[in-house]
Amino acid sequence: MAEDEAVDPVQPEFPRGRVKKIMKLDKDINKVNSEALLLISCSTNLFLQFLAERSAEVATEKKKKTVKLDHLRTAVKRHRPTSDFLLDSLPMPSEPTQSVARTVADRDRSRPVSDKPAPAGTRRIDQFFRKTGNEAPVQINDA
Repeated sequence: MAEDEAVDPVQPEFPRGRVKKIMKLDKDINKVNSEALLLISCSTNLFLQFLAERSAEVATEKKKKTVKLDHLRTAVKRHRPTSDFLLDSLPMPSEPTQSVARTVADRDRSRPVSDKPAPAGTRRIDQFFRKTGNEAPVQINDA
């Protein structure tokens, strides 16, 4: 390395304080050295870049523009060292809850009000005006 070359200091992209707090969550760690903090921050950044690139490749293979959890899970499964420790931490793919909730809401919205069940412990107002089977009809004489 020549003396006239300027070396740019490495600046991690993650906040040092937050990384330090996460590291101290481990009960075995009392103090965090600044060099260790820098190495952990840089290695985390490289690892996340790796995961993002692999997940984007999977999404591109499936002809999708948005990277989703399934793409991330596939990328992790393909890389054996990563899958050994990370696959158990990723949430399991589930049914799309938002679309299920949306279809239930659409179904309830399209039903007439009288067909919708009343909340527990309440009655519908039209029940007050219904005639029961044993009531005689009321006749009004216009005289």
